[in-house]
Amino acid sequence: MTAVNAGGAVRGNAREMGTTPGSRASAADAMAGHTALVAGLRAQLRAATGQPVTLIQTHISSVLLAGRHAYKLKKPVAFGFVDFSTAAARQRFCAEELRLNRRTAPQLYLDVVRITGSVAQPKLGGRGAALDHAVKMRRFATGDLADRRARAGRLTAAQVDLLADAVAAFHLAAAPAPAGFGAPEQVLRWARDNFTLALLRVDDERRRARLQRLAQWTEDEFRRRESWFALRAAGGFIRECHGDLHLANIVVLDGRPVPFDGIEFNPALRYIDVASDIAFTFMDLIEHGLTPLAWRFLNRYLEATGDYALAGGLRFYAVYRALVRAKVALIRSHQPDATKAQCRSAAAAFARDLALAERLAQPPAPLLVAVGGLSGSGKTTVAGLLAEQLGAVRARSDVERKRLAGLPAEARAATGIGTGLYGAEMTARTYARLREVAAAAADGGFAAIVDAALLEAGEREALRSLAAQLGLRFELIWCEALWPTLRSRVARRQALGRDASEATVAVLEQQRRRAELPAAVERALRLDTGVPRRQLAAEAAALAGWLRRRG
Repeated sequence: MTAVNAGGAVRGNAREMGTTPGSRASAADAMAGHTALVAGLRAQLRAATGQPVTLIQTHISSVLLAGRHAYKLKKPVAFGFVDFSTAAARQRFCAEELRLNRRTAPQLYLDVVRITGSVAQPKLGGRGAALDHAVKMRRFATGDLADRRARAGRLTAAQVDLLADAVAAFHLAAAPAPAGFGAPEQVLRWARDNFTLALLRVDDERRRARLQRLAQWTEDEFRRRESWFALRAAGGFIRECHGDLHLANIVVLDGRPVPFDGIEFNPALRYIDVASDIAFTFMDLIEHGLTPLAWRFLNRYLEATGDYALAGGLRFYAVYRALVRAKVALIRSHQPDATKAQCRSAAAAFARDLALAERLAQPPAPLLVAVGGLSGSGKTTVAGLLAEQLGAVRARSDVERKRLAGLPAEARAATGIGTGLYGAEMTARTYARLREVAAAAADGGFAAIVDAALLEAGEREALRSLAAQLGLRFELIWCEALWPTLRSRVARRQALGRDASEATVAVLEQQRRRAELPAAVERALRLDTGVPRRQLAAEAAALAGWLRRRG
């Protein structure tokens, strides 16, 4: 499989494929020349490698898979979203593709090569005038694509964690957008574009009505959050992103997910809010039936970046991405050269994506869950499991405390309760930050989970008051385990030194003496975490179901 998936979903942001009336003859001639060049190059590669050469065609590219390499040629097309009509443009965008994708996949993107010789007998490299250019890449096994792994049940939680970490690091290092990109009106224009084509192509009145309701939801949601979009643009969150970050554009190499095939041909589709970039991955995991992994990915990313404010627009962008994919399926179902089976498959994909967009547009019942307990009580494990099963944004006190101090989560401060990083002032700031994150999640229409010791009644009451102020249902989960279990867990975690928590056995002893355990009036749901991990996961799933039903 080639390192390119040029038919990716964001490519579907194009308006109807075609050329302007006055250019049809010349466009047809150019495409005929491209087809002949590709055929000649395929024969040359077959002779050189002594192996079959596979040709993959997309709307905008021809890709030749030869031996251990792949060669991607851009078609001489001019659509509303891309213009490869001249040789100079194709050369320039080959160079851009190499530059951009080496940010995330340098091991896959090798070079831009000249194609010389003649159309009938072309060759890679060589002297003489260049007939065209191609991006040279390293091949990989198709089965290692994240979407294939997802369908086969081979995409693991550990790989999703690594992906979130990689995307977070990529976004934090990404170049800020030039002025003009990511403006609110530009965001709305791309969102409206989904409906322009879809409403023209859909004949079924019930589906047209569903699309019109989603179009109205898009308008209403945008107007309600217009100031959020403006603040994001002003705050530097519009960056040179990947632009097409769905699972088919991520490959697992040596156990690590590697994003590739980012948008090179239209800067407006890659200079976007980082929230829009991760929304595609988030949405695609849900579409593949991996909703818990979608929330795991999101919370891992948020914990790494601290950008919890993106929750304000995540639902808008997730719906937008689902509708992009629905539009692409609709285009494919109407292609004149598509087989009946391909048309049926695309029509089914459109129905599935439309339903997903509707589901994503519906927020859950407003909810704030506080998960507390002594160190080693398993509250972080429970909070994480609940976030995945319930579908919620989680804020963790150990991580946010370090962030406020300008420290990485794994840094060691080596102080006890009431001193230094764990003094009264920093603790107050930490709990204020947790309330801020919970409010941001609620504003975005998501359930919120606060993971903190919550050893003082006042800390719990502050969260209860916030929930009342925001109109959220409040639930308190109190994690407990036998004392030997707590001591053993804390000692083991301290010895490993890989967790944001710095609690020692001595700190645990202090907590035991000072903790104000929840009174009966607080109606805390007590959870025994001193059970095997599999049983705890089952209990967390049952608890998440109970919380949903209560809502």
